[in-house]
Amino acid sequence: MTNTTHFGYQTVDEDAKVHKVAEVFHSVASKYDVMNDLMSAGMHRLWKTFTIGQAGVRPGFKVLDIAGGTGDLAMAFARRAGPTGEVWLTDINESMLRVGRDRLLNHGIDTPSMLCDAEKLPFPDNYFDRVSVAFGLRNMTHKDKALAEMRRVLKPGGKLLVLEFSKVWRPLQKPYDVYSFSVLPWLGKKIANDAESYRYLAESIRMHPDQDSLKQMLVDAGLERVEYFNLTAGVAALHTGIKL
Repeated sequence: MTNTTHFGYQTVDEDAKVHKVAEVFHSVASKYDVMNDLMSAGMHRLWKTFTIGQAGVRPGFKVLDIAGGTGDLAMAFARRAGPTGEVWLTDINESMLRVGRDRLLNHGIDTPSMLCDAEKLPFPDNYFDRVSVAFGLRNMTHKDKALAEMRRVLKPGGKLLVLEFSKVWRPLQKPYDVYSFSVLPWLGKKIANDAESYRYLAESIRMHPDQDSLKQMLVDAGLERVEYFNLTAGVAALHTGIKL
Protein backbone atom coordinates (compact mmCIF):
# COMPACT_ATOMS: atom_id res chain seq x y z
CA MET A 1 0.00 0.00 0.00
CA THR A 2 1.38 3.42 -0.97
CA ASN A 3 1.77 5.97 1.82
CA THR A 4 0.44 9.46 1.22
CA THR A 5 1.49 12.87 2.47
CA HIS A 6 0.78 16.55 1.85
CA PHE A 7 2.10 18.63 -1.02
CA GLY A 8 0.65 21.99 -0.09
CA TYR A 9 -3.08 21.36 0.15
CA GLN A 10 -2.93 18.28 -2.10
CA THR A 11 -2.70 14.71 -0.83
CA VAL A 12 -0.10 12.84 -2.88
CA ASP A 13 1.97 9.66 -2.75
CA GLU A 14 5.18 10.09 -0.77
CA ASP A 15 7.32 9.36 -3.84
CA ALA A 16 5.36 11.93 -5.84
CA LYS A 17 6.00 14.61 -3.20
CA VAL A 18 9.75 14.19 -3.54
CA HIS A 19 9.51 14.80 -7.29
CA LYS A 20 7.07 17.69 -6.95
CA VAL A 21 9.23 19.49 -4.38
CA ALA A 22 12.24 18.91 -6.64
CA GLU A 23 10.37 20.50 -9.56
CA VAL A 24 9.54 23.56 -7.44
CA PHE A 25 13.16 24.20 -6.53
CA HIS A 26 14.58 23.38 -9.96
CA SER A 27 12.15 26.01 -11.28
CA VAL A 28 12.96 28.78 -8.78
CA ALA A 29 16.69 28.21 -8.07
CA SER A 30 18.03 30.97 -10.32
CA LYS A 31 15.61 33.57 -8.89
CA TYR A 32 15.51 32.24 -5.31
CA ASP A 33 17.45 35.05 -3.61
CA VAL A 34 15.71 37.83 -5.53
CA MET A 35 12.30 36.38 -4.67
CA ASN A 36 13.23 35.95 -1.00
CA ASP A 37 14.15 39.62 -0.77
CA LEU A 38 10.92 40.68 -2.47
CA MET A 39 8.63 38.29 -0.59
CA SER A 40 9.93 39.17 2.86
CA ALA A 41 10.94 42.80 2.16
CA GLY A 42 14.43 41.69 3.11
CA MET A 43 13.32 40.33 6.50
CA HIS A 44 14.70 36.86 5.73
CA ARG A 45 18.18 38.35 6.03
CA LEU A 46 17.43 39.56 9.56
CA TRP A 47 15.98 36.17 10.50
CA LYS A 48 19.13 34.47 9.23
CA THR A 49 21.35 36.97 11.04
CA PHE A 50 19.52 36.14 14.27
CA THR A 51 19.98 32.42 13.58
CA ILE A 52 23.70 32.89 12.94
CA GLY A 53 23.99 34.73 16.26
CA GLN A 54 22.16 31.97 18.13
CA ALA A 55 24.41 29.34 16.51
CA GLY A 56 27.50 30.82 18.12
CA VAL A 57 29.88 29.10 15.69
CA ARG A 58 33.51 29.40 16.81
CA PRO A 59 36.84 28.68 15.08
CA GLY A 60 37.35 24.96 14.54
CA PHE A 61 33.65 24.04 14.71
CA LYS A 62 32.17 21.40 12.44
CA VAL A 63 28.86 22.61 11.03
CA LEU A 64 26.25 20.97 8.80
CA ASP A 65 23.84 23.20 6.90
CA ILE A 66 20.93 21.09 5.63
CA ALA A 67 18.74 22.25 2.72
CA GLY A 68 21.32 25.03 2.53
CA GLY A 69 20.15 26.26 -0.85
CA THR A 70 21.95 29.37 -1.99
CA GLY A 71 24.40 29.22 0.91
CA ASP A 72 23.54 32.19 3.17
CA LEU A 73 24.07 30.31 6.43
CA ALA A 74 26.94 28.15 5.19
CA MET A 75 28.84 31.26 4.11
CA ALA A 76 28.45 32.91 7.51
CA PHE A 77 29.32 29.70 9.36
CA ALA A 78 32.41 29.08 7.20
CA ARG A 79 33.73 32.56 7.97
CA ARG A 80 33.24 31.98 11.70
CA ALA A 81 34.59 28.42 11.76
CA GLY A 82 37.69 29.55 9.91
CA PRO A 83 40.39 27.42 8.27
CA THR A 84 40.42 24.94 11.17
CA GLY A 85 36.66 24.40 10.92
CA GLU A 86 34.57 22.24 8.61
CA VAL A 87 31.30 23.51 7.15
CA TRP A 88 29.18 21.36 4.84
CA LEU A 89 26.61 22.86 2.47
CA THR A 90 24.02 20.20 1.63
CA ASP A 91 20.75 20.13 -0.27
CA ILE A 92 18.56 17.45 -1.83
CA ASN A 93 18.05 19.65 -4.91
CA GLU A 94 20.90 19.78 -7.42
CA SER A 95 19.87 23.13 -8.93
CA MET A 96 19.81 24.84 -5.55
CA LEU A 97 23.07 23.21 -4.45
CA ARG A 98 24.82 24.33 -7.64
CA VAL A 99 23.70 27.94 -7.09
CA GLY A 100 24.88 27.83 -3.46
CA ARG A 101 28.22 26.19 -4.25
CA ASP A 102 28.98 28.70 -7.02
CA ARG A 103 28.01 31.60 -4.79
CA LEU A 104 30.35 30.42 -2.02
CA LEU A 105 33.22 30.02 -4.49
CA ASN A 106 32.53 33.50 -5.89
CA HIS A 107 33.02 34.82 -2.35
CA GLY A 108 36.30 32.95 -1.98
CA ILE A 109 34.89 30.25 0.31
CA ASP A 110 35.93 26.72 -0.64
CA THR A 111 33.83 24.52 1.61
CA PRO A 112 32.47 21.03 0.84
CA SER A 113 29.02 20.70 -0.70
CA MET A 114 27.01 17.53 -1.06
CA LEU A 115 23.73 16.42 -2.58
CA CYS A 116 21.98 14.50 0.19
CA ASP A 117 18.64 13.61 1.77
CA ALA A 118 18.11 14.95 5.29
CA GLU A 119 16.26 11.75 6.20
CA LYS A 120 19.41 9.69 5.47
CA LEU A 121 22.41 11.84 6.30
CA PRO A 122 25.72 10.33 5.06
CA PHE A 123 27.67 11.42 8.14
CA PRO A 124 28.83 9.53 11.24
CA ASP A 125 27.23 9.77 14.67
CA ASN A 126 28.37 12.56 17.01
CA TYR A 127 30.26 14.49 14.32
CA PHE A 128 28.99 18.09 14.17
CA ASP A 129 29.02 20.91 16.71
CA ARG A 130 26.09 22.61 14.97
CA VAL A 131 23.39 21.50 12.55
CA SER A 132 21.12 24.04 10.86
CA VAL A 133 18.16 23.90 8.50
CA ALA A 134 16.56 27.12 7.24
CA PHE A 135 13.24 26.99 5.38
CA GLY A 136 13.81 23.35 4.46
CA LEU A 137 12.13 21.21 7.12
CA ARG A 138 8.71 22.24 5.79
CA ASN A 139 9.38 20.43 2.51
CA MET A 140 10.57 17.15 4.03
CA THR A 141 8.27 14.15 3.81
CA HIS A 142 9.17 12.57 7.17
CA LYS A 143 10.07 15.46 9.45
CA ASP A 144 10.47 13.15 12.44
CA LYS A 145 13.06 11.04 10.62
CA ALA A 146 14.94 14.12 9.48
CA LEU A 147 15.03 15.57 13.01
CA ALA A 148 16.22 12.23 14.41
CA GLU A 149 19.02 12.18 11.83
CA MET A 150 20.02 15.73 12.72
CA ARG A 151 20.26 14.75 16.38
CA ARG A 152 22.24 11.61 15.50
CA VAL A 153 25.03 13.50 13.73
CA LEU A 154 25.32 16.14 16.47
CA LYS A 155 28.04 15.77 19.09
CA PRO A 156 26.93 15.66 22.73
CA GLY A 157 26.57 19.33 23.64
CA GLY A 158 25.92 20.20 19.99
CA LYS A 159 23.05 22.45 18.92
CA LEU A 160 20.33 22.11 16.30
CA LEU A 161 18.81 25.25 14.77
CA VAL A 162 15.59 25.09 12.74
CA LEU A 163 14.51 28.33 11.07
CA GLU A 164 11.13 28.01 9.40
CA PHE A 165 7.96 29.86 8.48
CA SER A 166 5.46 29.46 11.28
CA LYS A 167 2.09 30.53 12.69
CA VAL A 168 1.60 34.27 12.42
CA TRP A 169 0.07 36.35 15.23
CA ARG A 170 -3.72 35.97 15.00
CA PRO A 171 -4.63 39.66 14.34
CA LEU A 172 -2.36 39.56 11.29
CA GLN A 173 -3.77 36.31 9.90
CA LYS A 174 -6.23 37.80 7.38
CA PRO A 175 -3.85 40.30 5.72
CA TYR A 176 -1.14 37.64 5.76
CA ASP A 177 -3.46 35.23 3.94
CA VAL A 178 -4.30 37.85 1.31
CA TYR A 179 -0.61 38.51 0.79
CA SER A 180 0.29 34.80 0.69
CA PHE A 181 -2.38 33.64 -1.73
CA SER A 182 -2.69 36.71 -3.98
CA VAL A 183 0.54 38.70 -3.92
CA LEU A 184 3.05 35.82 -3.67
CA PRO A 185 1.83 33.92 -6.77
CA TRP A 186 1.68 37.22 -8.68
CA LEU A 187 5.28 38.01 -7.71
CA GLY A 188 6.28 34.46 -8.63
CA LYS A 189 4.75 34.86 -12.08
CA LYS A 190 6.33 38.28 -12.70
CA ILE A 191 9.82 37.59 -11.36
CA ALA A 192 10.37 33.82 -11.64
CA ASN A 193 7.77 33.09 -14.34
CA ASP A 194 6.28 30.53 -11.95
CA ALA A 195 3.11 31.31 -10.00
CA GLU A 196 2.42 27.68 -9.02
CA SER A 197 5.64 27.19 -7.06
CA TYR A 198 4.85 30.21 -4.93
CA ARG A 199 1.27 29.08 -4.44
CA TYR A 200 2.74 25.80 -3.12
CA LEU A 201 5.00 27.85 -0.82
CA ALA A 202 1.98 29.57 0.75
CA GLU A 203 0.11 26.28 1.15
CA SER A 204 3.13 24.45 2.58
CA ILE A 205 3.52 27.12 5.27
CA ARG A 206 -0.10 26.56 6.35
CA MET A 207 0.44 22.77 6.53
CA HIS A 208 3.63 23.06 8.60
CA PRO A 209 3.41 22.44 12.38
CA ASP A 210 2.94 25.54 14.52
CA GLN A 211 5.54 26.71 17.02
CA ASP A 212 4.49 24.50 19.95
CA SER A 213 3.92 21.43 17.75
CA LEU A 214 7.38 21.74 16.22
CA LYS A 215 8.89 22.27 19.66
CA GLN A 216 7.34 18.95 20.72
CA MET A 217 8.75 17.27 17.59
CA LEU A 218 12.27 18.35 18.59
CA VAL A 219 11.66 16.99 22.09
CA ASP A 220 10.35 13.71 20.63
CA ALA A 221 13.52 13.49 18.49
CA GLY A 222 15.53 13.42 21.72
CA LEU A 223 16.73 17.02 21.93
CA GLU A 224 16.92 18.84 25.25
CA ARG A 225 16.48 22.48 26.32
CA VAL A 226 14.24 23.06 23.31
CA GLU A 227 13.00 26.61 22.85
CA TYR A 228 11.73 28.84 20.09
CA PHE A 229 11.89 32.50 19.16
CA ASN A 230 9.08 34.14 17.21
CA LEU A 231 10.37 36.43 14.46
CA THR A 232 8.27 39.19 12.85
CA ALA A 233 5.09 38.30 14.76
CA GLY A 234 5.49 34.59 14.05
CA VAL A 235 5.88 34.84 10.28
CA ALA A 236 9.00 32.80 11.01
CA ALA A 237 10.32 31.09 14.11
CA LEU A 238 13.71 29.77 15.16
CA HIS A 239 13.66 26.53 17.16
CA THR A 240 16.78 25.37 18.96
CA GLY A 241 17.65 22.23 20.88
CA ILE A 242 20.74 20.66 22.45
CA LYS A 243 21.92 17.05 22.27
CA LEU A 244 22.99 16.05 25.77
